[in-house]
Amino acid sequence: MTLRIIATGGTFDKHYDELAGRLGFGSSHLPEALLRARLTVPVVLEAEFLMDSLDMEDADRERILLSCQQSPEKAIVIIHGTDTMRETAEVLGAARLEKTIVFTGAMIPYEIANSDALFNLGFACGVAKLLTPGVYVAMNGQVFTWDNVQKNRSAGVFVTNPV
Repeated sequence: MTLRIIATGGTFDKHYDELAGRLGFGSSHLPEALLRARLTVPVVLEAEFLMDSLDMEDADRERILLSCQQSPEKAIVIIHGTDTMRETAEVLGAARLEKTIVFTGAMIPYEIANSDALFNLGFACGVAKLLTPGVYVAMNGQVFTWDNVQKNRSAGVFVTNPV
């Protein structure tokens, strides 16, 4: 079974600009990350766009939904910014596609020491092949359904919604 990975940016794909002293976007880190991860399943990489998820609008979420709808693959991993991952997952969850869609990202950019990006990528790819159809968030070694997850900003992790 082929796995589709859709890159949308977020902290995962940010580059550090030494001259400006800030993070921004260049090319995606995913080709290098996939080589390092040594996945043995066929992967189709789609770099939809690279942006900070705080800058995402409804039209961007609709583009992601369209990519998932048009994808022949039944297992999809979406690399997304963590700040609005839940909002985009909600759009896809409401569409009720008969595919397994797993969102993941990073709290620390891929190219920065001690990044969680490579672990989260590998974890998301693995669970995307095992989960039943639906929309999920895979972060911090845990899997959450799209409608029962939130980012705990003070702890820097994802958790289930409080009851």
